[in-house]
Amino acid sequence: MEFQKSLLEYISQSLMTADETIAIAEGVTSGCLQLAFSQMPNAPLFYKGGLTTYTMQEKVKLLKVDAREAEECDCVSENIAETMALNVSRLFESDWAIATTGYCTPVRNSSYKIYTFFSFAYKGEIVMTRKLELHPKTQALNAQLYYTEFILGCFKSEINQLMILK
Repeated sequence: MEFQKSLLEYISQSLMTADETIAIAEGVTSGCLQLAFSQMPNAPLFYKGGLTTYTMQEKVKLLKVDAREAEECDCVSENIAETMALNVSRLFESDWAIATTGYCTPVRNSSYKIYTFFSFAYKGEIVMTRKLELHPKTQALNAQLYYTEFILGCFKSEINQLMILK
């Protein structure tokens, strides 16, 4: 599995230049984002680590997602992604956090759709949350890889915006 080298290098350089750190909380991407960050040049200087919480129980226990809310939406919503991002950032004491939750296979709970909610937290605040939907016939691994590449591209854009504002 290979990621766009220029994208990884850009994110790495940006985080090092800003002297900022990041942590990851993943559901649907199941470690793909963590793998991408571990492949970045000088990763130990900014990448603090991450959690893959694939089940509702683990999201509730480790990332402090509200159990009642999780039950109502099968643990897949904008708010769940935001809660995951904020809490993984607190847990790892990182400047940035990325969180994902969603579906990579069409199931009854997803109305037979494939989608993810992902969220970026920066210094304890949510700076972006989006939903990305794919064709329901997309293979699970392809969905996970596409989500990962798309989220990395969005993260690069978010870093750019914040650097311009500084």
